[in-house]
Amino acid sequence: QVQLVESGGGLVQPGGSLRLSCAASGRIFLPKDMGWYRQAPGKQRELVATITSDGATNYADSAKGRFTISRELGKNVMYLQMNSLKSADTAVYYCSITLRETHWGQGTQVTVSS
Repeated sequence: QVQLVESGGGLVQPGGSLRLSCAASGRIFLPKDMGWYRQAPGKQRELVATITSDGATNYADSAKGRFTISRELGKNVMYLQMNSLKSADTAVYYCSITLRETHWGQGTQVTVSS
């Protein structure tokens, strides 16, 4: 079994910052590719950013320049630093890890509102 636990969501004003964390545990023996996705009400889940096992990153256009994905070296622990948040960033944020299949966390709510 693989478990993913996200934390760090909450309510923030426009222009503010949040840092999300994700820790994977279970039958995972090596660093794996991980990612952050989000789903806003009434919309499909979408990519935010991904990071490979050796640290290569990829961002959605909406995240470039504002969000930074990172991970702890040699571990399946990942972060998403989100700056200059906008109301359009309001969503449930999910972390993922890809083994033979992709596993998902339970999600953490991020609300950007004044």
